[in-house]
Amino acid sequence: METVHIKINNVPYEVAAGSTILEAAHSVGIEIPTLCYLKEINEIGACRICVVEVKGARSLVTACVYPVNEGMEIVTNSEKVQASRKTNLELLLSTHDQNCLSCVRSTDCELQRLCRDYGVNGQRFVGTRERYALDDSAPHMIRDNNKCILCRRCVAACQSQHVSVIGANNRGFDTEIGCAFEKPLGDVACVACGQCIVSCPTGALTEKDATK
Repeated sequence: METVHIKINNVPYEVAAGSTILEAAHSVGIEIPTLCYLKEINEIGACRICVVEVKGARSLVTACVYPVNEGMEIVTNSEKVQASRKTNLELLLSTHDQNCLSCVRSTDCELQRLCRDYGVNGQRFVGTRERYALDDSAPHMIRDNNKCILCRRCVAACQSQHVSVIGANNRGFDTEIGCAFEKPLGDVACVACGQCIVSCPTGALTEKDATK
């Protein structure tokens, strides 16, 4: 296997050539936080939580899509990096339904965990908060776009199953994840595989509970 020599946080490592910074860091036991990333399924650098410093780069780079090269020097935990991640989390919360205590994913939510790690409380920014009706038309799941952070992991998971019944509709603050022509999930060819629910980092997609 061809390798390259890099430094991460001033420590030299030999990692696989062609790997991304995120993959290289994980291979040597260094954690870089992510939110929209799903290995080999959703590697789009959308959430900007995995940003790191690279010597010589004009700005922070997204570790999940940025390839390593010989002699690269990377910093994963500088004040600049941590401040950027914190700001990105604050911006996500600015349009997010923050009723965490009543959410089925409370204490098991990736967004909640990252906000706790970075000391984010959702009070710094207040953006446009559209209110979406719950979609419970499917027999197996409920979609709550009020808790969606537009990471597109569910879209990628649906595509990986060769179903592709959901995607991003509209643009800007009007962007939402849904079906074509805004049809409810119960009216499209969803196969109830549940992979979108498994991939969702928040409580936007949940199983229906038939035990109540």
